[in-house]
Amino acid sequence: MTREKTPDAGMVGRAVTIRKLSARGEPVFAYGAVVAEALAGGVRVDAEWTRARMELEYTTFEPGDRFSEWFYTDRWYNIMEVRERNGRLKGWYCNVTWPAEITEDVVSYRDLSLDLWVAPDGSAQTLDMDEFEANIVLNAEERAQALDALGALYAHLAGGEAPFDALSRSQS
Repeated sequence: MTREKTPDAGMVGRAVTIRKLSARGEPVFAYGAVVAEALAGGVRVDAEWTRARMELEYTTFEPGDRFSEWFYTDRWYNIMEVRERNGRLKGWYCNVTWPAEITEDVVSYRDLSLDLWVAPDGSAQTLDMDEFEANIVLNAEERAQALDALGALYAHLAGGEAPFDALSRSQS
């Protein structure tokens, strides 16, 4: 049995399972990753897209794409930096979620159906607002937390804070 733990340097290099859950806490899908960094209140993991090609309006996820993913136990979002196999930046997919639960071998997050896509040029678009508004699982306080999290993501982007600081490096 695993128990929730405070991420520490001992987790670096450890294989973990990332579990995406619905807002109700039901499993949606899972995949493998490796802890690349222990953060105060979270972890950064590295993963590879192994699912079928997924064409979206703003990008395409393809087998072999590399993901660096930040999960936090004290924030209502996670951030996934997406790069092609050759290292070219595709952008960042940000999920508004309940804070992640991190154990020694599992990182779980409950998705709230509200997302942000940031393109390599820094342009951003909110995704799935209609799904978020239709989500009957959330109470008023949780809705407010989720919208605050979306605002925090936009503020991190505007401030050029990590991981969005890659924008200034790629444009120099």
